[in-house]
Amino acid sequence: MVFFQEFPNVWYLAAKSYSNTSTMPSPCDLLPNKLAVGVWNRLCKYRSTIPNFPQSETCEFLIVDRSIDQISPVIHEWTYDAMCHDLLNVEGNKYVYEIPGKEGEPPEKKEVLLEDHDLVWAELRHAHIADASERLYDKITNFVSKNKAAQIQHGRDGELSTKDIQKLVHALPQYSEQLDKISLHVEIAGELNKIIRDMGLRDIGQLEQDIVFGDADSKEIINFLSTKQETDSLNKLRILMIYAAAYPEKFEGDKGAKLMQLARLSDDDMKAVNNLKCLGRCFENTKKTSGGVFSLKFNVNKVSLDKVNYKKKNAARKERTVEGETWALSRFYPMIEEVIEKLSKGELPENEYSCINDSKTSQQKTWRTESQPVHSMRSRRTATWAKPRTSDDGYSSDSLLRRASSDFRMGQRIFVFIIGGSTRSEFRAVHNLTSKLKREVILGSSSIDDPSQFIMIGYGQPFKCAQINATNNLDREIHFVYYA
Repeated sequence: MVFFQEFPNVWYLAAKSYSNTSTMPSPCDLLPNKLAVGVWNRLCKYRSTIPNFPQSETCEFLIVDRSIDQISPVIHEWTYDAMCHDLLNVEGNKYVYEIPGKEGEPPEKKEVLLEDHDLVWAELRHAHIADASERLYDKITNFVSKNKAAQIQHGRDGELSTKDIQKLVHALPQYSEQLDKISLHVEIAGELNKIIRDMGLRDIGQLEQDIVFGDADSKEIINFLSTKQETDSLNKLRILMIYAAAYPEKFEGDKGAKLMQLARLSDDDMKAVNNLKCLGRCFENTKKTSGGVFSLKFNVNKVSLDKVNYKKKNAARKERTVEGETWALSRFYPMIEEVIEKLSKGELPENEYSCINDSKTSQQKTWRTESQPVHSMRSRRTATWAKPRTSDDGYSSDSLLRRASSDFRMGQRIFVFIIGGSTRSEFRAVHNLTSKLKREVILGSSSIDDPSQFIMIGYGQPFKCAQINATNNLDREIHFVYYA
């Protein structure tokens, strides 16, 4: 906040209210409140001691914990960035891969950083994996079609393999930097698509999203576990964790144990499922439209309307239509997306969220109609990272912002901090919301957890209690570990 010279309305996820007054909120329930108070006290100190620090509210700051969404950390997220960190051996942002050697020489190992200085990565990271693959194919074919020297070297029709691209790099050194970047991502996308095919992730991803949106219940899960016994244990565990998070009542008594037994999972795996349930917040019961099978576009399933309505009446979350989104397995969205939109409109539920500032005036200051956008005290234009960038082949680096004017003025910033770790689907959400809301949305967290990391935490202790470490020392600054 000091870096941005902002003084926010500080919102936080309130502790659950209990009808039984003898039951007090646990220390875990009070974490967002505790952190919000600490942040508020520090900001008030800054306001009185730092010259020119804002004296009135200039932005929104929302503090939540992992209990708002237990599904996002374990469901398969189908963006290029998320797939890389979920399926490949990526340490931090470092990726090691092999490239074909020169004639007669063995393959070479190459280490690269997947960061935004690589414009191809910056363009593709939030794109659906199928979209990313198509864009890469278009890039290389576009390069060959416009470069006569490349056409001579290629000398034939058909797809270019990674080896073909490396040959072009050696033959056309003047284009080595451009081709190296494309070659890297062709290699990565090819490896990802191979893993998706070999592991049957399309069927797994479809079942996951059908569970979330009410298209599948225990019958479909039992059928999958019975007929897809070759599915690896981690993916079966993720399916059951999603089911337990969405419908915890389905795991009461011995129901969960029977499903775990059918999936041939261990007692430690069951512990991870039970620990996830300790987060224990209820989801909104909603209805939605029907989904479909994996293809370039969703196809409508031919099932009876009565059956669809029966399954959907207690769906974990409602269907949301995303303009221009046609890729299969792109229905899922993290709950933080909906919460941020409500915050932007001044519609946060009063029984779920509180504000350290005067709540009534905060809601009034937050809410504006689309014709009356909110502006920061400091006039600014589009955030630099949110502007469309152009990679070396001339393509725009951000399809979501291609139609947006680079001159539109940004409204007040929205800062979000998630205690207990953030996910890459949440990165995608805040990235898209900056364009949609015309307000820079900045996401921070105590950690960035990919599914395997999140699940490993659950083997040791209840997830929510593990979050206490995030608020042990309020004298330290909150660090926004990622700007989506």
